[in-house]
Amino acid sequence: MTERLFTLKEQARLQCNPNVQAVSDKSITYTDEFKRHFISENEKGKLPRDIFEEAGLNADLIGLMKGRSLDTVTSVN
Repeated sequence: MTERLFTLKEQARLQCNPNVQAVSDKSITYTDEFKRHFISENEKGKLPRDIFEEAGLNADLIGLMKGRSLDTVTSVN
């Protein structure tokens, strides 16, 4: 299975989001504040897709359906 890579345009768009700390062609690093917010809202029953969309992050673009984004969000430093 081929892993989807982010184009330079997609990387620039993601980097403009205040919830994104860093982005590369293969990964997104979210801010600790967003990670805590995500966990809190998810524990209240909000769907991950809704949390990402409300934060201005296109769930399809970030690969939410693959689950890789959830792994990076649920580990807060």
